Amino acid sequence: MKKYILDNLPTIWVIAIVMFSMALVANHANAGEKTKAEWNALYAEAGCMDLNFFQKEVCKTKVFQKTNWTESKYQLKGFFEKLPLD
Repeated sequence: MKKYILDNLPTIWVIAIVMFSMALVANHANAGEKTKAEWNALYAEAGCMDLNFFQKEVCKTKVFQKTNWTESKYQLKGFFEKLPLD
């Protein structure tokens, strides 16, 4: 048994890394806070629905980035406020 494990150690490590990566990705995928309806409301408010396909996708990307970067800005600000930098 020990020889079998040692002979297949690289394969075991690769499988372990893949499983760990899948667990991280699955956890990240479930972390969404907004529903599809909320995103559609944001896109409609920004005027993305009245454009052609390419312009609509560019507009949706800009709205998505603006929304998420604004949230991350406040998270980063809160993090630095918690640090004892006296």
